[in-house]
Amino acid sequence: MRSFDLAPLYRATVGFDQIADMMDRVFANDVSQPSYPPYNIEKTDENAYRISIAVAGFTADDLGVEVKENALIVTARKAEDDASRTYLHRGIATRAFERRFHLADHVRVTGASHADGMLHIELEREIPEALKPRRIAIASAESTARAKDVVDAETVN
Repeated sequence: MRSFDLAPLYRATVGFDQIADMMDRVFANDVSQPSYPPYNIEKTDENAYRISIAVAGFTADDLGVEVKENALIVTARKAEDDASRTYLHRGIATRAFERRFHLADHVRVTGASHADGMLHIELEREIPEALKPRRIAIASAESTARAKDVVDAETVN
């Protein structure tokens, strides 16, 4: 597999650090990335999302959800099992994990719940007023000319 050096992007651009960082992360991920635990990402509304992670065998106390620097970090640490148990087959994986999700700008975590072996994390995109589209009224040439005449008449008087 080829290795890409994105250093020229950092030298030649200003303000595009996030794009270059994202490309670094994408190129750094290789195929052997762990798939445990399985998860779903679903869009629940126009600006709302839900990440559902299968966490069978973990209690809510074993799980941690943290947001740090536009990254959602989900961790699980299972307390040591009782040594008196003898398993004939152990198919439920309760090994510790850390799963990271990069959050886009203006996306915040609104809540998390644990039910039926699933951890659900609710996300919402909040677009600031300055970034929302707004309609600009278009004035006709006649109304603009009338407005200028009124202003000029008031300054004369």
